[in-house]
Amino acid sequence: MNADSRWSRIASSTIAAVSIVVMGACSSRAPSERARAVTVKGSDTMVILGQRWAEIYMQKHPGAVIQVTGGGSGTGIAALINGTTDIAQSSRPIKPSEAEQVKAKFGVDVIETPVALDGLAVYVHESNPVSELSLAQLKAIYTGRLTNWKEVGGPDLPIVLYSRENNSGTYVYFKEHVLENADFAPAAQTLPGTAAVINAVAKDPKAIGYGGIAYGVGIKALKIKKDDASPAVAPTLENVATGRYPISRELYFYTVGRPSNPVARDFIRWILSPEGQAIVKEVGYYPLPEEKRREVARRWEQPE
Repeated sequence: MNADSRWSRIASSTIAAVSIVVMGACSSRAPSERARAVTVKGSDTMVILGQRWAEIYMQKHPGAVIQVTGGGSGTGIAALINGTTDIAQSSRPIKPSEAEQVKAKFGVDVIETPVALDGLAVYVHESNPVSELSLAQLKAIYTGRLTNWKEVGGPDLPIVLYSRENNSGTYVYFKEHVLENADFAPAAQTLPGTAAVINAVAKDPKAIGYGGIAYGVGIKALKIKKDDASPAVAPTLENVATGRYPISRELYFYTVGRPSNPVARDFIRWILSPEGQAIVKEVGYYPLPEEKRREVARRWEQPE
């Protein structure tokens, strides 16, 4: 996929808390394959990936209906707790308190299924001469201790902060792993999706923002240093896969036990297959390492 076509998909699919509903064709398949629609809700970071998985799966299974909806990781997990989605997509691990709510309501444990790898890229305007930051500098910027680009080798301009809303898994991950649970500066402007952050940064020479690496087409992404003694590492898929990039993470599906809907179970098994994982890279994320993929896939190979 070329950069222009991927950006077109991203831009059209993920403005604000996007809701994407993709339906399969009419079917002459068996009733089991025409089960109620499988609902997938949550992470806006994962919407473009979930959409593509749904499209390809439904091409292979014309009787299946997969509904993919964004809104943020927290929103997806809340829907799982409320029983209004089959699968919650999340760019952060589920909280123990959330898992306990699932167990209390349904009497079964939540199942965590890693489905892909991602890195959080840090974006600036293309005219900004700054090319790298350390995690410590990034924390200082987003907590408001550094407020001018000249303090990190850039122009004498105030730093304009763009962030995600607090129900976003991307926000939670950035707060925990970059800010080390410190508070964001009050001046940080929250936006409803990574695409919105990208659009804002692309228009503002003073801006800085962060989001999933799959969205970073046509915009400048900074290299990140783990500490002052470490090399600056670019947010490439290869660096995420090898763990060299300091802000890397897994992306997850969460379900209430094994879903009662057979299409949901088969959809997850297919995502964990080599074919499903190949789509991860096509969309701009990184597939699970093969050993990890096999390990996770085995959990879903139990007989029905």
